[in-house]
Amino acid sequence: MNSKQKVMTLDEFTIQELRNYPGATGQLSGLLRDIGLAAKRVNVEVNKAGIADILGEAGKTNVQGESVKKLDEFANEQFISSLETSIYCCGVASEENETFIAFEDEHSRNSKYIVLLDPLDGSNNIDVNVSIGTIFSVYRRLSPNGSLCELEDFLQPGTQQIAAGYIIYGSSTMLVYATRRSVQGFTLDPSIGEFCLSHPNLKCPPESDIFSVNIGYYHLYDQPIRLAIDHFLARTEQDKIYRHRFVGCMVAEIHRTLIQGGIFMYPAFGKFSAGRLRLCYECNPMSFIMEKAGGVAMANGRQRLLELKPVQLHQRVPIFIGSKSLMDTWQQIVTNRPKV
Repeated sequence: MNSKQKVMTLDEFTIQELRNYPGATGQLSGLLRDIGLAAKRVNVEVNKAGIADILGEAGKTNVQGESVKKLDEFANEQFISSLETSIYCCGVASEENETFIAFEDEHSRNSKYIVLLDPLDGSNNIDVNVSIGTIFSVYRRLSPNGSLCELEDFLQPGTQQIAAGYIIYGSSTMLVYATRRSVQGFTLDPSIGEFCLSHPNLKCPPESDIFSVNIGYYHLYDQPIRLAIDHFLARTEQDKIYRHRFVGCMVAEIHRTLIQGGIFMYPAFGKFSAGRLRLCYECNPMSFIMEKAGGVAMANGRQRLLELKPVQLHQRVPIFIGSKSLMDTWQQIVTNRPKV
Protein backbone atom coordinates (compact mmCIF):
# COMPACT_ATOMS: atom_id res chain seq x y z
CA MET A 1 0.00 0.00 0.00
CA ASN A 2 1.51 3.34 -1.05
CA SER A 3 2.06 5.50 2.03
CA LYS A 4 0.96 8.56 0.07
CA GLN A 5 -2.42 7.03 -0.69
CA LYS A 6 -5.33 7.71 1.61
CA VAL A 7 -6.02 4.75 3.86
CA MET A 8 -9.57 3.48 3.38
CA THR A 9 -11.11 1.56 6.26
CA LEU A 10 -13.61 -1.28 5.91
CA ASP A 11 -16.39 1.04 7.10
CA GLU A 12 -15.46 3.71 4.55
CA PHE A 13 -15.17 1.17 1.75
CA THR A 14 -18.55 -0.45 2.38
CA ILE A 15 -20.22 2.96 2.59
CA GLN A 16 -18.57 4.01 -0.67
CA GLU A 17 -19.77 0.80 -2.32
CA LEU A 18 -23.36 1.77 -1.50
CA ARG A 19 -23.06 4.53 -4.09
CA ASN A 20 -22.79 1.84 -6.78
CA TYR A 21 -26.23 0.53 -5.81
CA PRO A 22 -28.80 3.34 -5.70
CA GLY A 23 -31.48 1.04 -4.24
CA ALA A 24 -29.24 -0.54 -1.60
CA THR A 25 -30.48 -0.52 1.99
CA GLY A 26 -27.03 -0.75 3.59
CA GLN A 27 -27.90 -3.98 5.42
CA LEU A 28 -25.08 -5.99 3.84
CA SER A 29 -22.57 -3.22 4.53
CA GLY A 30 -23.70 -3.10 8.15
CA LEU A 31 -23.48 -6.87 8.45
CA LEU A 32 -19.90 -6.90 7.15
CA ARG A 33 -18.94 -4.21 9.65
CA ASP A 34 -20.46 -6.27 12.50
CA ILE A 35 -18.48 -9.32 11.38
CA GLY A 36 -15.35 -7.17 11.29
CA LEU A 37 -16.02 -6.02 14.86
CA ALA A 38 -16.28 -9.61 16.11
CA ALA A 39 -13.08 -10.46 14.24
CA LYS A 40 -11.22 -7.69 16.07
CA ARG A 41 -12.38 -9.07 19.42
CA VAL A 42 -11.24 -12.56 18.50
CA ASN A 43 -7.92 -11.20 17.23
CA VAL A 44 -7.21 -9.64 20.63
CA GLU A 45 -7.66 -13.02 22.33
CA VAL A 46 -5.63 -14.86 19.68
CA ASN A 47 -2.73 -12.47 20.27
CA LYS A 48 -2.71 -13.04 24.01
CA ALA A 49 -3.86 -16.65 24.06
CA GLY A 50 -0.55 -17.95 25.36
CA ILE A 51 -0.70 -15.81 28.51
CA ALA A 52 -4.45 -15.65 29.13
CA ASP A 53 -5.29 -19.29 29.92
CA ILE A 54 -7.32 -19.59 26.74
CA LEU A 55 -5.17 -22.24 25.05
CA GLY A 56 -5.98 -25.94 25.30
CA GLU A 57 -9.28 -27.78 25.35
CA ALA A 58 -12.52 -26.67 26.97
CA GLY A 59 -13.46 -30.22 28.01
CA LYS A 60 -16.32 -30.40 25.48
CA THR A 61 -16.99 -31.87 22.06
CA ASN A 62 -18.86 -30.09 19.29
CA VAL A 63 -21.56 -31.47 17.00
CA GLN A 64 -18.81 -32.82 14.71
CA GLY A 65 -17.54 -34.99 17.58
CA GLU A 66 -14.35 -32.94 17.81
CA SER A 67 -12.75 -31.61 20.99
CA VAL A 68 -13.61 -27.95 21.48
CA LYS A 69 -10.69 -25.64 22.21
CA LYS A 70 -11.19 -22.72 24.60
CA LEU A 71 -10.44 -20.26 21.80
CA ASP A 72 -12.96 -22.09 19.55
CA GLU A 73 -15.62 -21.53 22.16
CA PHE A 74 -14.69 -17.87 22.65
CA ALA A 75 -14.73 -17.16 18.90
CA ASN A 76 -18.10 -18.87 18.49
CA GLU A 77 -19.60 -16.78 21.30
CA GLN A 78 -18.19 -13.52 19.93
CA PHE A 79 -19.47 -13.95 16.38
CA ILE A 80 -22.91 -15.13 17.46
CA SER A 81 -23.20 -12.28 19.97
CA SER A 82 -22.16 -9.70 17.37
CA LEU A 83 -24.68 -11.04 14.85
CA GLU A 84 -27.45 -11.24 17.45
CA THR A 85 -27.01 -7.60 18.46
CA SER A 86 -26.77 -6.57 14.81
CA ILE A 87 -29.97 -5.39 13.16
CA TYR A 88 -28.92 -6.88 9.82
CA CYS A 89 -29.08 -10.64 10.48
CA CYS A 90 -32.10 -12.85 11.15
CA GLY A 91 -30.18 -15.99 12.08
CA VAL A 92 -26.86 -17.80 12.18
CA ALA A 93 -25.61 -21.36 11.76
CA SER A 94 -22.22 -22.23 13.22
CA GLU A 95 -20.07 -25.28 12.70
CA GLU A 96 -19.82 -25.48 16.50
CA ASN A 97 -23.60 -25.70 17.07
CA GLU A 98 -25.92 -28.61 16.33
CA THR A 99 -28.55 -26.46 14.62
CA PHE A 100 -29.12 -22.88 13.51
CA ILE A 101 -30.07 -20.00 15.81
CA ALA A 102 -33.05 -17.81 14.85
CA PHE A 103 -32.92 -14.32 16.36
CA GLU A 104 -36.33 -13.40 17.72
CA ASP A 105 -36.30 -9.60 18.15
CA GLU A 106 -38.26 -7.47 15.69
CA HIS A 107 -35.23 -5.95 13.92
CA SER A 108 -33.73 -9.38 13.32
CA ARG A 109 -36.99 -10.89 12.07
CA ASN A 110 -37.27 -8.06 9.55
CA SER A 111 -33.70 -8.33 8.29
CA LYS A 112 -33.06 -10.19 5.06
CA TYR A 113 -29.76 -12.02 5.60
CA ILE A 114 -28.62 -15.21 7.30
CA VAL A 115 -25.00 -16.07 8.11
CA LEU A 116 -23.17 -19.39 8.22
CA LEU A 117 -19.76 -19.51 9.87
CA ASP A 118 -16.82 -21.55 11.00
CA PRO A 119 -15.76 -19.37 13.94
CA LEU A 120 -12.24 -20.76 14.24
CA ASP A 121 -10.83 -22.87 11.42
CA GLY A 122 -7.58 -24.76 12.00
CA SER A 123 -8.01 -24.91 15.77
CA ASN A 124 -5.57 -27.84 15.97
CA ASN A 125 -2.92 -25.21 15.19
CA ILE A 126 -3.79 -23.02 18.19
CA ASP A 127 -1.38 -24.58 20.67
CA VAL A 128 1.57 -24.44 18.24
CA ASN A 129 1.10 -20.82 17.10
CA VAL A 130 0.32 -21.57 13.45
CA SER A 131 -2.19 -19.50 11.45
CA ILE A 132 -5.89 -19.96 12.20
CA GLY A 133 -8.94 -18.21 10.80
CA THR A 134 -12.67 -17.56 10.58
CA ILE A 135 -14.89 -18.33 7.56
CA PHE A 136 -18.30 -16.78 6.91
CA SER A 137 -21.01 -16.85 4.29
CA VAL A 138 -24.03 -14.57 3.72
CA TYR A 139 -27.29 -15.54 1.98
CA ARG A 140 -30.56 -13.76 1.41
CA ARG A 141 -33.27 -15.50 3.43
CA LEU A 142 -35.99 -17.50 1.66
CA SER A 143 -38.52 -17.30 4.50
CA PRO A 144 -40.83 -14.26 4.69
CA ASN A 145 -39.49 -11.08 6.29
CA GLY A 146 -41.01 -10.56 9.71
CA SER A 147 -40.98 -14.26 10.56
CA LEU A 148 -38.31 -16.38 12.21
CA CYS A 149 -35.76 -17.79 9.80
CA GLU A 150 -36.04 -21.48 8.91
CA LEU A 151 -33.71 -24.39 8.11
CA GLU A 152 -34.23 -23.99 4.35
CA ASP A 153 -32.76 -20.49 4.56
CA PHE A 154 -29.43 -22.13 5.39
CA LEU A 155 -29.61 -25.04 2.91
CA GLN A 156 -29.12 -23.05 -0.28
CA PRO A 157 -26.56 -23.92 -2.97
CA GLY A 158 -23.40 -21.83 -2.91
CA THR A 159 -24.39 -20.07 -6.12
CA GLN A 160 -26.95 -18.15 -4.06
CA GLN A 161 -24.39 -16.53 -1.77
CA ILE A 162 -24.55 -12.75 -1.55
CA ALA A 163 -21.13 -12.47 0.07
CA ALA A 164 -18.50 -14.69 1.66
CA GLY A 165 -15.21 -14.12 3.39
CA TYR A 166 -12.57 -15.16 5.85
CA ILE A 167 -10.35 -13.65 8.51
CA ILE A 168 -6.81 -14.95 8.88
CA TYR A 169 -5.07 -14.46 12.20
CA GLY A 170 -1.39 -14.69 11.28
CA SER A 171 1.68 -12.46 11.09
CA SER A 172 -0.90 -9.81 10.33
CA THR A 173 -4.67 -10.09 10.60
CA MET A 174 -6.58 -9.84 7.33
CA LEU A 175 -10.24 -9.84 6.39
CA VAL A 176 -10.94 -10.90 2.82
CA TYR A 177 -14.46 -10.82 1.45
CA ALA A 178 -16.14 -11.36 -1.88
CA THR A 179 -19.38 -10.06 -3.27
CA ARG A 180 -20.78 -10.91 -6.68
CA ARG A 181 -18.70 -8.02 -8.08
CA SER A 182 -15.20 -8.44 -6.64
CA VAL A 183 -12.85 -9.71 -3.92
CA GLN A 184 -11.31 -7.19 -1.50
CA GLY A 185 -8.65 -7.65 1.18
CA PHE A 186 -8.30 -5.57 4.35
CA THR A 187 -5.43 -5.67 6.86
CA LEU A 188 -5.98 -4.80 10.50
CA ASP A 189 -3.96 -1.71 11.46
CA PRO A 190 -3.37 -2.13 15.21
CA SER A 191 -2.46 1.55 15.62
CA ILE A 192 -6.02 2.64 14.80
CA GLY A 193 -7.89 -0.64 15.39
CA GLU A 194 -9.39 -0.68 11.91
CA PHE A 195 -9.34 -3.00 8.91
CA CYS A 196 -7.79 -0.99 6.07
CA LEU A 197 -8.00 -1.77 2.35
CA SER A 198 -4.65 -3.34 1.43
CA HIS A 199 -5.45 -5.79 -1.39
CA PRO A 200 -8.07 -4.25 -3.71
CA ASN A 201 -9.67 -6.37 -6.44
CA LEU A 202 -7.86 -9.60 -5.61
CA LYS A 203 -7.30 -12.06 -8.45
CA CYS A 204 -5.98 -15.59 -8.14
CA PRO A 205 -2.95 -16.05 -10.45
CA PRO A 206 -4.00 -18.42 -13.27
CA GLU A 207 -0.58 -20.17 -13.26
CA SER A 208 1.40 -21.48 -10.30
CA ASP A 209 3.76 -24.25 -9.19
CA ILE A 210 2.26 -24.87 -5.73
CA PHE A 211 0.07 -27.81 -4.75
CA SER A 212 -1.38 -28.52 -1.32
CA VAL A 213 -2.71 -31.84 -0.05
CA ASN A 214 -2.22 -34.01 3.03
CA ILE A 215 0.12 -36.61 1.57
CA GLY A 216 -0.02 -38.57 4.82
CA TYR A 217 -3.33 -40.05 3.63
CA TYR A 218 -2.05 -40.77 0.09
CA HIS A 219 -2.64 -44.53 0.36
CA LEU A 220 -6.29 -43.93 1.36
CA TYR A 221 -7.15 -41.70 -1.61
CA ASP A 222 -8.91 -43.06 -4.71
CA GLN A 223 -6.67 -44.01 -7.63
CA PRO A 224 -7.44 -40.93 -9.81
CA ILE A 225 -6.49 -38.63 -6.91
CA ARG A 226 -3.23 -40.54 -6.37
CA LEU A 227 -2.45 -40.16 -10.07
CA ALA A 228 -2.94 -36.40 -9.81
CA ILE A 229 -0.66 -36.22 -6.76
CA ASP A 230 1.93 -38.35 -8.60
CA HIS A 231 1.84 -35.84 -11.45
CA PHE A 232 2.51 -32.90 -9.15
CA LEU A 233 5.29 -34.78 -7.32
CA ALA A 234 7.06 -35.83 -10.52
CA ARG A 235 9.03 -33.77 -13.00
CA THR A 236 6.90 -33.08 -16.07
CA GLU A 237 7.95 -33.31 -19.68
CA GLN A 238 8.99 -29.64 -19.43
CA ASP A 239 11.10 -30.49 -16.34
CA LYS A 240 8.78 -28.37 -14.21
CA ILE A 241 8.95 -28.95 -10.47
CA TYR A 242 5.89 -28.32 -8.30
CA ARG A 243 6.29 -27.20 -4.68
CA HIS A 244 4.26 -28.97 -2.00
CA ARG A 245 2.73 -27.03 0.90
CA PHE A 246 0.30 -28.12 3.63
CA VAL A 247 -0.56 -26.09 6.75
CA GLY A 248 -3.60 -27.87 8.18
CA CYS A 249 -5.79 -24.76 8.20
CA MET A 250 -8.12 -24.18 5.26
CA VAL A 251 -8.05 -20.41 5.71
CA ALA A 252 -4.25 -20.36 5.47
CA GLU A 253 -4.29 -22.73 2.47
CA ILE A 254 -6.86 -20.69 0.54
CA HIS A 255 -5.23 -17.37 1.45
CA ARG A 256 -1.89 -18.54 0.06
CA THR A 257 -3.60 -19.93 -3.04
CA LEU A 258 -5.48 -16.69 -3.59
CA ILE A 259 -2.29 -14.61 -3.33
CA GLN A 260 0.29 -16.92 -4.94
CA GLY A 261 -1.85 -19.28 -6.99
CA GLY A 262 -1.82 -23.06 -6.75
CA ILE A 263 -4.23 -25.92 -6.07
CA PHE A 264 -5.61 -27.10 -2.72
CA MET A 265 -7.01 -30.62 -2.55
CA TYR A 266 -8.94 -32.23 0.28
CA PRO A 267 -10.26 -35.55 -1.10
CA ALA A 268 -12.54 -38.08 0.54
CA PHE A 269 -10.67 -40.91 2.28
CA GLY A 270 -11.04 -43.69 4.82
CA LYS A 271 -13.66 -42.92 7.46
CA PHE A 272 -14.37 -39.62 5.69
CA SER A 273 -15.81 -41.35 2.64
CA ALA A 274 -18.09 -38.38 1.88
CA GLY A 275 -15.29 -35.84 2.42
CA ARG A 276 -13.81 -34.12 5.46
CA LEU A 277 -14.58 -30.40 5.11
CA ARG A 278 -18.06 -28.93 5.61
CA LEU A 279 -19.99 -27.82 2.55
CA CYS A 280 -21.96 -25.01 4.20
CA TYR A 281 -19.36 -23.59 6.58
CA GLU A 282 -16.08 -24.00 4.69
CA CYS A 283 -16.32 -25.19 1.09
CA ASN A 284 -19.13 -22.98 -0.21
CA PRO A 285 -17.72 -19.67 1.05
CA MET A 286 -14.17 -20.47 -0.07
CA SER A 287 -15.39 -21.63 -3.49
CA PHE A 288 -17.39 -18.42 -3.90
CA ILE A 289 -14.32 -16.31 -3.08
CA MET A 290 -12.08 -18.32 -5.39
CA GLU A 291 -14.47 -18.17 -8.34
CA LYS A 292 -14.95 -14.41 -7.94
CA ALA A 293 -11.15 -14.09 -7.99
CA GLY A 294 -10.93 -16.01 -11.27
CA GLY A 295 -10.17 -19.47 -9.87
CA VAL A 296 -12.03 -22.78 -10.02
CA ALA A 297 -13.64 -24.97 -7.33
CA MET A 298 -14.87 -28.53 -7.84
CA ALA A 299 -16.33 -31.31 -5.67
CA ASN A 300 -15.04 -33.96 -8.08
CA GLY A 301 -13.82 -34.16 -11.66
CA ARG A 302 -17.13 -33.07 -13.13
CA GLN A 303 -19.15 -31.33 -10.38
CA ARG A 304 -18.85 -27.59 -9.76
CA LEU A 305 -18.92 -27.32 -5.98
CA LEU A 306 -21.13 -24.22 -5.78
CA GLU A 307 -23.94 -26.05 -7.57
CA LEU A 308 -24.34 -28.66 -4.83
CA LYS A 309 -27.62 -28.38 -2.92
CA PRO A 310 -26.95 -29.02 0.79
CA VAL A 311 -29.17 -31.64 2.40
CA GLN A 312 -28.04 -30.97 5.98
CA LEU A 313 -26.18 -28.22 7.83
CA HIS A 314 -23.10 -30.26 8.69
CA GLN A 315 -22.75 -32.08 5.36
CA ARG A 316 -19.18 -32.91 4.33
CA VAL A 317 -17.74 -32.94 0.81
CA PRO A 318 -14.41 -33.30 -0.99
CA ILE A 319 -12.98 -30.07 -2.42
CA PHE A 320 -10.45 -29.25 -5.15
CA ILE A 321 -9.84 -25.55 -5.59
CA GLY A 322 -7.34 -23.11 -7.04
CA SER A 323 -5.74 -21.58 -10.12
CA LYS A 324 -7.39 -22.29 -13.43
CA SER A 325 -4.36 -23.92 -15.11
CA LEU A 326 -3.66 -26.34 -12.25
CA MET A 327 -7.33 -27.15 -11.89
CA ASP A 328 -7.48 -27.90 -15.62
CA THR A 329 -4.49 -30.23 -15.26
CA TRP A 330 -6.04 -31.94 -12.23
CA GLN A 331 -9.39 -32.35 -14.00
CA GLN A 332 -7.75 -33.89 -17.08
CA ILE A 333 -6.00 -36.47 -14.90
CA VAL A 334 -8.92 -37.50 -12.67
CA THR A 335 -11.39 -37.72 -15.57
CA ASN A 336 -8.81 -39.38 -17.84
CA ARG A 337 -9.33 -36.73 -20.51
CA PRO A 338 -6.63 -36.31 -23.15
CA LYS A 339 -4.84 -32.95 -23.27
CA VAL A 340 -6.22 -30.60 -25.91
